[in-house]
Amino acid sequence: MNNINSCTLCPRKCSAIRNKNSGNGFCRAGTVPRIARIAPHFWEEPCISGKKGSGAIFFSGCVLECVYCQNSKISRTPVGKIFSKKEFIHACEDLVSQGVHNINLVSPTPYADFILDVFKDYCPDVPIVFNTSGYERVETIRRFEGIVNIYLPDFKYSSDTLASKYSSVPDYIENALSALREMIRQRGEPIFDDDGIMKSGVIVRHLILPSNIENTIGVLDILDKFSDKILLSLMSQYTPLCSADQYPEINRRLTKEEYDRALDRLYTTDLDGFLQEMSSAGEEYVPDFNLL
Repeated sequence: MNNINSCTLCPRKCSAIRNKNSGNGFCRAGTVPRIARIAPHFWEEPCISGKKGSGAIFFSGCVLECVYCQNSKISRTPVGKIFSKKEFIHACEDLVSQGVHNINLVSPTPYADFILDVFKDYCPDVPIVFNTSGYERVETIRRFEGIVNIYLPDFKYSSDTLASKYSSVPDYIENALSALREMIRQRGEPIFDDDGIMKSGVIVRHLILPSNIENTIGVLDILDKFSDKILLSLMSQYTPLCSADQYPEINRRLTKEEYDRALDRLYTTDLDGFLQEMSSAGEEYVPDFNLL
């Protein structure tokens, strides 16, 4: 737990040397997590947030480097409070005591070994959500079988050219698809309680990017093949943040024409799930990172 040599947790397999507090890999993470926010979160999908909120734990560091990242304050450099195993369990227990519907692990992959060690000894009485960019190794996701109840991956791109340009990853589609298949294998069709809160399943998110509607159409075509096993969350909240101003084509919000084109294609598929309205765009979706 204190040292990991040649880390291969994510598809980059960058063979990072990691000690307790830092590492020289792409995500720059150490083996013990730095956490930027722990609090009930009310801006997830309705079946995740419900009325009492999702117990969100925002880890710092990320396996991607999205130029439009709304959480760039914590994704580019590991910041926040370091948590021991005992402290982490106590934080989860505190969230559960507040009535949250689940424990929502946001960008957990760099700390997979730590998290697996935690939930080997601690089993909350609410579902565990694995909230991810989608860029995952099947081998890592497989280790969470029997622990994670709900997978909440992004599927950002249908073009590896765009994935490389906007997220510094040249092999996104292959790895995101393989990971998604494994998530579906583990969880199967969505299951809800009597109040409509998700207990098990897979929700796939896709953020519509301006000037890239063909990318969205391609993603919808890919995901339509899994329409009987997943729910789709089609997101229109894009706001040009981080270094998006260096890319003129995405340095703006969606137009109504772009949004309508995405919807037109969506309605030709068998996908079911959640749809954001255009009014959802705005910086209010950037969380308050209260542990920095």
